[in-house]
Amino acid sequence: MRSLLVLAGLVHISLTSAQSVTAEHDVVRDTLTLLDTASQRTIPIAIYRHGDKAMDGSPVILFSHGYNENKPGTYLLYRWLLEPLVKDGHVVVSVQHELVGDPPLAMQGDIRAARRPSWERGVANLAHVLRHLHRTCPQLDLGRLTVMGHSHGGDISVLFATEYPDRIQKLITLDNRRLALPRTVHPRVYSLRSNDQLPDPGVLPEPEEAKYHHMTLEAPVGIGHNDMGNRGTPAEQQRVLTIVRAWLAE
Repeated sequence: MRSLLVLAGLVHISLTSAQSVTAEHDVVRDTLTLLDTASQRTIPIAIYRHGDKAMDGSPVILFSHGYNENKPGTYLLYRWLLEPLVKDGHVVVSVQHELVGDPPLAMQGDIRAARRPSWERGVANLAHVLRHLHRTCPQLDLGRLTVMGHSHGGDISVLFATEYPDRIQKLITLDNRRLALPRTVHPRVYSLRSNDQLPDPGVLPEPEEAKYHHMTLEAPVGIGHNDMGNRGTPAEQQRVLTIVRAWLAE
């Protein structure tokens, strides 16, 4: 297994093994670093695929992690969520958005204005990754694309779905708090809500509005904002996984 650096459409072998296999030995993780030549920015990604099955016709999930103080390797977290989805038949691509040296995410003041450049950069990352998949993995079913993210990554996913609604089938957010969920029937919108952190005004639709647009919002008892990441207990993580699986199966 290889880790690859992809530059301007050319593939160059650069590093040694970057494979992760579950105890059942059926999920493989390939790591790649893409270069967006327009922004001269590297984009580390991890592609989770089934080791014993071809990717032909597999639906794709683009996953965006929550903010983690620009720590490298954050895109390699959330394995408890992503690997089971591969077993369900998806190919999952996890994208690293913040890099070492990036400005820290604003935590006070006009947060929406201050974080907007980070969200826009995340959207550009997802768009670049999607172009890469179209070019290099034509066997994937990118017509069944789900964009999913936790917290800050959920806001990135919301902005992507708002700007490119025709490119995705489903939007799933795990407690995004800043950007308003798109009020739309297509893509389908699903959002898991925490019991300990409130979203900004306007992020969530009113009940009648959600019903009109066939949006699905769920707030399981006892699951906090950070518990939807790697801090959750096995029981909490299993609950999140169960809900996400049900939404993907619809």
